[in-house]
Amino acid sequence: MNRLQAIRVLSEWDRKGRYVFTLHDLAKLFPVDKPKTLKEGVNRLVRDGLLKRACRGLYIYPYAHSMDSHTIEQIAKTLRRGEYNYVSLESALSEYGAISQIPIDRLTVMTTGRKGSYQTPYGIIEFTHTKRPVRDIIQHILDIKRPLRIATPQVA
Repeated sequence: MNRLQAIRVLSEWDRKGRYVFTLHDLAKLFPVDKPKTLKEGVNRLVRDGLLKRACRGLYIYPYAHSMDSHTIEQIAKTLRRGEYNYVSLESALSEYGAISQIPIDRLTVMTTGRKGSYQTPYGIIEFTHTKRPVRDIIQHILDIKRPLRIATPQVA
């Protein structure tokens, strides 16, 4: 991948609203590159500032016009793609005004995937695993037009 090709492809995906990519995503966007060539190309794009490393294996296109204030949620959604994820615990309770603490540098997310904590340039993402059935999860989360849904106040 060369710089111009990368700008063209990343800008095209930005127009579709996508600016957070895993290394696997980038491999699909640049299918001609072999794995070693892809990693070297990605490292070069990071050095040149065309990509920003959010955490291990996850990259952001910093010139994206579709980037908004919910970038940390986009990162969380990408980290646990294919799982049910929703904002809960301290983050949700703070948004509802149920607790006085405001988690400035942390996003707490419940997930059906594995637990874990990730430090990103946008703050820390803390995943907590839940064993609740999907049917129960869906009934107690709200879609408020942002990347991740949020737990109802009673569940949070």
